[in-house]
Amino acid sequence: MQERLQKFISDSGVMSRRAAEREIMAGRVTVNGVPAVIGQKVDPAKDHVAINGKPVQPRRAAVGYTYIMLNKPAGYVTTMSDDKGRRCVAELVEDVGCRVYPVGRLDYDSEGLLLLTDDGELTNRLTHPSHGIAKIYHVKIRGEITPGELAALRAPMTIDGYEIKPVSTEIVKRAEGFTTLRMELSEGRNRQIRKMCEQCELEVLKLRRIAVGELTLGDIRPGKWRHLTRSQVKYLKRACGMEDR
Repeated sequence: MQERLQKFISDSGVMSRRAAEREIMAGRVTVNGVPAVIGQKVDPAKDHVAINGKPVQPRRAAVGYTYIMLNKPAGYVTTMSDDKGRRCVAELVEDVGCRVYPVGRLDYDSEGLLLLTDDGELTNRLTHPSHGIAKIYHVKIRGEITPGELAALRAPMTIDGYEIKPVSTEIVKRAEGFTTLRMELSEGRNRQIRKMCEQCELEVLKLRRIAVGELTLGDIRPGKWRHLTRSQVKYLKRACGMEDR
């Protein structure tokens, strides 16, 4: 049975589907010795797939997937390697026992809940704009936020030429010198919250993701991780329309 090459690679646990697409476009993937192209289909039972000459083996049915949540500290990039020499989240999950990949991103200066897995299909669905699982953040803003600024954050806004959906924004704490906001996103544009605050001339002091849908960090310390429970995995799959596998 044939399937798209990038899906086969991601399901094998080698890398995410998007990373596989980049490798294909860079000419580093071959099928039966011939350079592959985006959209190509393969038969895992017959075709020989390799990346940089290294064979990609299909995942055995008996081998399950791994799902974890990490409390990402600030100062780490959400990648498995970095050509600028910055610290990567890969360093924090070296002891997982298999190679897992981030589901979406948290930028370098942000912290909090980050999901990682070797389930390529789930990653692809969760990162698609249509999945609709809300991501909730606590955003520490310098100074006192005015009613007008709060209304502006809640209103439709254009970011990088794209009109984003209205973002639920509430004040959770006022203190001398700062205000903490709870912001709930149903889509995740690149650095969306920071760009929204910049448009409203608000300075972000700290940005922390506290939840992805019903999943919360609990008492996981910064830089540490834990496996998702079976019910949490089922919740994610139901939320993005996947049958439990």
